[in-house]
Amino acid sequence: MEIEKLSAVGLGREVNKKNISPVEVIDYYEERINKRNPSLNAFVYTKFDEARKEARELEAKILKGEQPGPLAGVPTGLKDFLPSKKGWTNSHGGVKSLIRTDNADSNFYKAASKAGAIAVGKTNSPAFGFRGTCDNKLYGPTRNPFNTEYNSGGSSGGSAAAVADCMLPIAEGSDGGGSIRIPSSWCSCFGFKGSVGSAPSICRPDAWTATHPFCFNGSISRTVEDSAIIMNYMAKFDPRDPFSLPVPGRDFTKLMKKPVKDWKIAFTPDFDLFEVDKEISDIVLKAAFSLEQAGAHVDEVHFGFKHSQDDFAKLWCRSISIDTSIDIELWKRQGFDLIGDHADELPEEFIYWNDIAFNSSVLDYRFFNELRTEILDEQQNVFDKYDLIISPVTTCPPVKNTDDFNTKGPETLNGKPCEPLIGFCLTLLENFTGNPAASVPCGFTSSGLPVGMQIIGQKYKDEDVFAASHAFEQISPWNYDIPYGRKI
Repeated sequence: MEIEKLSAVGLGREVNKKNISPVEVIDYYEERINKRNPSLNAFVYTKFDEARKEARELEAKILKGEQPGPLAGVPTGLKDFLPSKKGWTNSHGGVKSLIRTDNADSNFYKAASKAGAIAVGKTNSPAFGFRGTCDNKLYGPTRNPFNTEYNSGGSSGGSAAAVADCMLPIAEGSDGGGSIRIPSSWCSCFGFKGSVGSAPSICRPDAWTATHPFCFNGSISRTVEDSAIIMNYMAKFDPRDPFSLPVPGRDFTKLMKKPVKDWKIAFTPDFDLFEVDKEISDIVLKAAFSLEQAGAHVDEVHFGFKHSQDDFAKLWCRSISIDTSIDIELWKRQGFDLIGDHADELPEEFIYWNDIAFNSSVLDYRFFNELRTEILDEQQNVFDKYDLIISPVTTCPPVKNTDDFNTKGPETLNGKPCEPLIGFCLTLLENFTGNPAASVPCGFTSSGLPVGMQIIGQKYKDEDVFAASHAFEQISPWNYDIPYGRKI
């Protein structure tokens, strides 16, 4: 049995059938991760002794006839950014002075654990998740499994690289501007970000922290079904999240199978905003129109944005820095001066944007909301007529890693300037509006680098994104494209 080729659901099924024990699974993946991770730098640390202990406890339950869950014994990775498992540590994405013990479990970890999965380690992320690439000054860049000269994408880059390289079948991601979808695109994985309120986000002391823009916890996997399983466990009502939805439980593994026949799908190569590499747009256009094989109707549409791509990219940089700039100031008042004493641990771009966010006026924040409203209205104008919107995930293929621990996106594209932190990512729009969206593997460039297609749903219709993703998975299966034979 080639265990690494099994999906999370497939592996869980074998464990529940007693065809392989949870301990054997952990032993197998420990060997695989130890062998393959040095070439990618996907994991920043592992906890196999702890995972093996949990596996023994799980095995005892199975031998007693219990069914621990659909992901029984499945190894998973947690993102080294914010707290995700009590007693472990996080580094806020490779910031040495911020290494702290996790004081809470993330929603993803709670869901994965309840489904039977076992966490085996933490995966790499950029400082504060503040960019669409994965690199930091503590751990360095995460390399792309399809070509290790290139970056995995970010900010959940370690998770995507680990899943793509079959070091894990599923891993945690978080998404504040595309951080699940971008690395999923660049690593040929499936990555799903839910609607605002579909899965609770509990922030304290400020319950509204993760709302400007909306930030999400979610998964990166190799199949649609695996992410649907996790969403079944994550999606629930929690009154401590001010946006949580009191909706009845939904089985996304069933809803993903509903037909898309007669659905109206809008395709845009660029939202009439972004400069997009022609090879990327051509690949995604072909993939989008292939959904007509499932009976959907696909039209190319246009948007009427008044502001530019650069305006929206800088809007994101400023708004995502609001809460970090507040934290940095509060830490300073408590005697810990992150920027004053530890600037060498941080990217200069992070320091620059936090200074702008902290010194912005109330009128600046009014402008922020007006631009956010423009995104909402322009997108809703299309959703008034269409069920889904499809676009590329990124404007360009994966970028090469740099040797300065500060890998960024392109500064120009098609001869025009591009904001290098997030301006190459068409994903950021959905974090301003809160719509559900996924990255679906849809092909490779002529140089062999993965391309992702973004499927965006109407708000609170997460099941539609799963259904369209599953329909495309049936039309154009991508699992065979995983680099099983990558030499190390």
